[in-house]
Amino acid sequence: MPEQFIEQKSQQLIFYISRYFRGRLPHSELHLFVWDTLEEWAQLNAGVQLPYTRRELVFWHLIHQLEFWPDNQLRANKQLRRSIQDCICYLKGVGVAPADCVGVRP
Repeated sequence: MPEQFIEQKSQQLIFYISRYFRGRLPHSELHLFVWDTLEEWAQLNAGVQLPYTRRELVFWHLIHQLEFWPDNQLRANKQLRRSIQDCICYLKGVGVAPADCVGVRP
């Protein structure tokens, strides 16, 4: 079940981040998506003991980055944007998982 959740939410996360970076989604909507995702995860009652997949590590890393960094940093910090883009590429199935993407379940 967690794998299905991560797969579905990864596709939505790609969509939201892509629209945000193109200036077609306000930061507030991105923030709401993150919190909705966290709420859905909590409702999954995911006292998950399964090992992490690489995809899940990258997914939770991205969720953390979106909440940790303020709007101006997400938009202006080129290194941060490149790191986020690398993670998105991996979630799309293009490229390799960045080594520094180590997210944890909430």
